[in-house]
Amino acid sequence: MARTAFFYHPEYLDHEAGLNHPERPERLLAIMDGLEHSSLLAHLEVRQPAPASVQSLTRIHSPEHVQHIARLSAQGRMVSLGPDTSLNGATYHTAGLAAGAVENAIDMVASGEVGNAFCAVRPPGHHAERDQAMGFCYFNNVAIGARHLQERHQIQRVAIIDWDVHHGNGTQHSFEEDPSVFFFSIHQFGPYFYPGTGAAHEQGRGPGLGYTLNAPMPPGATDADYLRVFRQVLRPAMDRFRPEFILISAGFDAHQADPLGEIELSIEGFAALTAQVRSMAEDHCQGRLVSILEGGYDLEATAASVEAHLRVLMA
Repeated sequence: MARTAFFYHPEYLDHEAGLNHPERPERLLAIMDGLEHSSLLAHLEVRQPAPASVQSLTRIHSPEHVQHIARLSAQGRMVSLGPDTSLNGATYHTAGLAAGAVENAIDMVASGEVGNAFCAVRPPGHHAERDQAMGFCYFNNVAIGARHLQERHQIQRVAIIDWDVHHGNGTQHSFEEDPSVFFFSIHQFGPYFYPGTGAAHEQGRGPGLGYTLNAPMPPGATDADYLRVFRQVLRPAMDRFRPEFILISAGFDAHQADPLGEIELSIEGFAALTAQVRSMAEDHCQGRLVSILEGGYDLEATAASVEAHLRVLMA
């Protein structure tokens, strides 16, 4: 059995968010070039995904939102949805392929065909709200994956771990009243830093109170700071929740070289975080985890961090 599946589709390159936009096709080209140069691809179970169905997308998003993205994309030209988020004629299909990769990867891991999986997708998803595209995101890939786990595979307790430098507002809001999904986000936090959510007091609502855990970090936080939170805060929370499956929103924009954040993580730091999560997965859910690319905008740092992440998943 191949240990790790790797999902990618060349059509991910077709989505464009605008001239000089940081979320650009070159991000994935850099990742793929790095993996080919290191010969790592030959040791992965490489697959192309099928797009998620409208039914899958509407497990998280309103039908009106899905139709809105489809209708604008069908115009076949660049359309602005806000100050940082635009789409083109390929965006609806490409975003559907990103969500589909997560579902396909989950199916492979849940069936035991592979032990874990990484989805090298774009556009990212964790900022997408039920009715709104924002922060370079159109459909919330990881949230759609969590509902797929529950509805297709009858998984009762899903944990989502988000280490993107930006708080996963869309994911948090998708599950903040739901005790069946535990959401953890560690992210840069401070005045004027996007998206402005993710304070420590945000812990869920109603029946979901206590199932959201935010770890806001100051600019300059290091590998050691992050690992301390993972060991002292996240691990005890995971021991209490006892997840049956883990999903990672794996943004690599907390790297010290990334232009969009001020966190000082290293490539080795991302490997150490991956090892922590893999250990939690081994403890609670037979190692079953799927990791999904979110941010990461320095091409060299993102490619090297993804390679380090994969090496730990494959070990």
